Amino acid sequence: MMNRRQILVVGCAALAVAAVLAGALSREQIPEVEVARAVYAAPPGRVEVQKLSYGQTFGQVLEDAGLGTADRLGVLEAFREEAEPRRLRTDTEVSIRWVDDRLHGIVVTLDRDRTVRVDCSTGDCTASTLTLATTIDTVYAAGVIESSLWSAITELPELAEAPLGDRRNFVLSLDRVFQWQIDFSRQIVPGDTYRFVFEREKRPDGSMRAGHLLSAELVNNGKAYHAIWFDPNNDGRGTWYDMEGQSVRRAFLMKPIELSRISSRFGMRHHPILKQWRNHNGVDYAARTGTPVQSTGAGVVVRRNRGATYGNVIDVRHPNGFLTRYAHLSSFARAIAVGSRVAQGEVIGYVGMTGLATGPHLHYEMHAAGRPVDPLAIELPAEDPVPAEDRARWEVESAARIALLFTLPGPEELRSVRADQ
Repeated sequence: MMNRRQILVVGCAALAVAAVLAGALSREQIPEVEVARAVYAAPPGRVEVQKLSYGQTFGQVLEDAGLGTADRLGVLEAFREEAEPRRLRTDTEVSIRWVDDRLHGIVVTLDRDRTVRVDCSTGDCTASTLTLATTIDTVYAAGVIESSLWSAITELPELAEAPLGDRRNFVLSLDRVFQWQIDFSRQIVPGDTYRFVFEREKRPDGSMRAGHLLSAELVNNGKAYHAIWFDPNNDGRGTWYDMEGQSVRRAFLMKPIELSRISSRFGMRHHPILKQWRNHNGVDYAARTGTPVQSTGAGVVVRRNRGATYGNVIDVRHPNGFLTRYAHLSSFARAIAVGSRVAQGEVIGYVGMTGLATGPHLHYEMHAAGRPVDPLAIELPAEDPVPAEDRARWEVESAARIALLFTLPGPEELRSVRADQ
């Protein structure tokens, strides 16, 4: 495959050859012709672009655009073969083409990747879905953390050409992978380093449709943590293991909010509203109202109500006698009710300041055997290692991904470059 520089060189060479050949022809050999007058052809028919307004249905958009009953029914019947009209979002773009005042076709943009085309040019409407073609590429990055992982990655010059949304995904991916070992809001030390290899599915405009870390390293306060992607079942739902094949996952996440800041810790404190010293049985995370709150472990919802002190609160019961509590929520996630089973990392509510709260934050508690424990201090067991029957494949695949990671500069080289700047 030629790179862009090679393509440009070949292109220039082709132009040079063409110029030489053109110069070799004598003027007498080149016939003289008159320049034809430009002819401009109008595109057939006309196109009307509509957008779904709040509360408006797809059928109402078609009716407002002037489609008769038969045309509307034909379009809706064909469209349902590809997508559900009732699930179209507000501001969905609908383009309607008319030819000789007859309906020719309709194009509905479902999202950035999918478009439904309804062809009515032959009288009967048929629909098809066009999915934007993507390519697979690999992103390599390494750097030093001065203040936060967010700024270290989003401001890395080597990633400047990546869309901000992709850079944000790199940060969140590292946070998700290492969240069982490191709390990025309180444990990062200036001079910590990172490096990662990220495989992504990329759209033609350069943005990312999907992707995951293949391998990553974070050196925190002199201790190196590694995460290597492996998919034991080959079903696309792989996870990450350390260099020895031990799972980096734990039974509980270290925190229920991504990239959050601790505003109050476990233990005795002076209550800001009650104005008295009392035991604080949890950890408070400061965050904006509406920030998603995740269940830190898999379990069953045993409480979902509103109280005077906790405000909107959810309790989740987990195996082995653990219970977690999430308080002061602004609202609950849809479909979350008493008896609901939730997965680790599933969004169960949103940050607020209901109950006794002076500002938006999440109050998070962990109980073991009926007693409150400090979520930041308890040692939690790891999940299962690489299955024994997949160990041989793990050795081969992990070696390749570790080799990719180690092509990037390591901590000493990164700090050396930083010192020279």
